[in-house]
Amino acid sequence: MANTLPVTLDDVHDAAARIKGVAHRTPVLRSRTLDALVGAEVFLKCENFQRVGAFKFRGAYNAVSRLSPAQLARGVAAYSSGNHAQATALAARELGSTAVIVMPGDAPRSKMAATAGYGAEIVTYDRYTGDRVAIGEALAAERGLTLIPPYEHPHVIAGQGTAALELIEEVGDLDALLTPIGGGGLIAGSATAAKGLLPGIRVIGVEPEDGDDTKRSLSAGERVSIPVPRTIADGLASEIPGELTFSLNRRLVDEVVLASDDDIRAAMRFAFERMKIVVEPSGAIPLAALLSKRAGDLPRRIGVIVSGGNVDTRRFAELCADAPG
Repeated sequence: MANTLPVTLDDVHDAAARIKGVAHRTPVLRSRTLDALVGAEVFLKCENFQRVGAFKFRGAYNAVSRLSPAQLARGVAAYSSGNHAQATALAARELGSTAVIVMPGDAPRSKMAATAGYGAEIVTYDRYTGDRVAIGEALAAERGLTLIPPYEHPHVIAGQGTAALELIEEVGDLDALLTPIGGGGLIAGSATAAKGLLPGIRVIGVEPEDGDDTKRSLSAGERVSIPVPRTIADGLASEIPGELTFSLNRRLVDEVVLASDDDIRAAMRFAFERMKIVVEPSGAIPLAALLSKRAGDLPRRIGVIVSGGNVDTRRFAELCADAPG
């Protein structure tokens, strides 16, 4: 099967070699309280400690680093609600290039400020009326920039898979792996790495209740579009899975479960109070599925990709204060 997939374990290993010494090898955290609540050994791969505060730097750097000198001189473009924006901006700066990023006007202020801080030019749009892909493609064509999409790119997917690769290298065999799902790049890369190393592992994706486009698509056997989701997990507000990511996920992902905004708030609060880490809503969603029991009966050793921690102080405090329990 691996030989016919558009992204392979070899691609993930290649990405790992390329980002070594540039991306952080993030910590894996444990909690006895969490283990007791879940009834399993849980290993959290904490990408909230990654550069730019999210896993996205892995894929962005892997993709941008492969551009020619002429492409780097012209610059890159991207579209993102925040984490891929920051990641592409930093990757471009690290490689001596420039970046123009298309971001929704209601993106978190902290993510916009960080993206600008890495030297990027920001172009805003209305996420409920505008088409970010069309805007990004038009902008790239007009300015001669290379477009680095947030998930529809084999080098981006392979780069994201290095988080799961590192996790398994560090903790050994896992029975299940949970990751968030937005456009599908993280879980596609994670599943490629995990199934390549551990063929019997169960890969479970987690989406917001109001952003279940991948779950619907997998059930239908084809990509299904939904209205723009309204969820506190802004990084997972996807309307339709990517074509490339879906081609991988329909073959590698075993199940998709859903978590509510209240579940996510409770998981953020748990991570902060019991594990002393700050996790953004999108990053907390697989932990939310575990704590709320929405992931069902699970085996003994579970890996979780905590995808990021980019949430500003006021927003974090509001979400945790509103958390159940």
